[in-house]
Amino acid sequence: MLLSLASAALPALRLLDPERAHGVALRALSWGLAPPTREPDHPALALDCLGHRFANPIGLAAGFDKNAAAGPALLRLGFGFVETGSVTPRPQSGNPKPRVFRLTQDQAIVNRLGFNNLGLATYTRNLARLSHRPIPLGANLGINKQGADPVRDYKALVEAVRALVDYAVINVSSPNTPGLRDLQSEAQLRSILQAVATVDRRPPILVKLAPDLSPDGLAAVVETCVEQGVAGLILGNSTISRPAGLQSAHASEAGGLSGRPLLQLATMMLARAYLLARGRLVLIGTGGIFSGADALTKIQAGASLVQLYTSFAFHGPALIPRLKAELLAALRDARLATLAEAIGTRAAELAEQA
Repeated sequence: MLLSLASAALPALRLLDPERAHGVALRALSWGLAPPTREPDHPALALDCLGHRFANPIGLAAGFDKNAAAGPALLRLGFGFVETGSVTPRPQSGNPKPRVFRLTQDQAIVNRLGFNNLGLATYTRNLARLSHRPIPLGANLGINKQGADPVRDYKALVEAVRALVDYAVINVSSPNTPGLRDLQSEAQLRSILQAVATVDRRPPILVKLAPDLSPDGLAAVVETCVEQGVAGLILGNSTISRPAGLQSAHASEAGGLSGRPLLQLATMMLARAYLLARGRLVLIGTGGIFSGADALTKIQAGASLVQLYTSFAFHGPALIPRLKAELLAALRDARLATLAEAIGTRAAELAEQA
């Protein structure tokens, strides 16, 4: 009930500028105004991967809590895992405002934030307060817009968070940092991953990709990641494309598009990655998940875990128990006893959707 009340405040937040509303929501969470869930997850939703037990596969994507400031509350809302960041070595203010736009008619968001965050020192201080965490916690790592040395910086970021999180993500796919997506090229990505591989006692490393990669580019990234001992991929980040049929006034704003219009594109790429990886990488599916059926589709495309961002921003904490209930019902309708039985069962079909 209290989760529903927390979500009921969303109409008032929508009267605010999207970025300001986000800040208010984060402060409310950090003050403990959203209560923890007390219902245990159904065993059918549990999964072992990345060296951890996930009580359910539904996680919070990076971008919501860039500085790990609301960690204690987010870890107790009912997610199966939470990913904080993106963090960069040095603080940066990001791109000029306005830089976040609601596409309400399309259930989508366009953002061109540009890795705005308080920097690694503040981030790691906040992470250090989360040593007794009830669920797996991830760190999403980026580089500064100016003065960056990707090989040096990603290695240093992994070194800084290695004892504080359960996995770390090399983010080479945000569309809002000039040149960042070029790091998805085979040669540049290999250099970064080789440097990261020298970090002792590092957590499992994942790479977050753009849904706009070409088929050849995706194939090259998959093989490079396998070669370099990467544990998994997150597919995918926001898209610079604009699918046909968008109705909202802000659809043409520059930046990355996330939310429901991304579902088909990101799921197709996820399925292709699953077929290419052949069980050698753990996949996390994100992009356009608004229902339990959407989550199951991602899992059937090859994801072991899924992440939310835009749907959580639109619907709030009450979305989490609803998604878990819908996912469990969808598994039963598909005559599947556990989540693990669903992974990749429709990958060949979904890889070809147009």
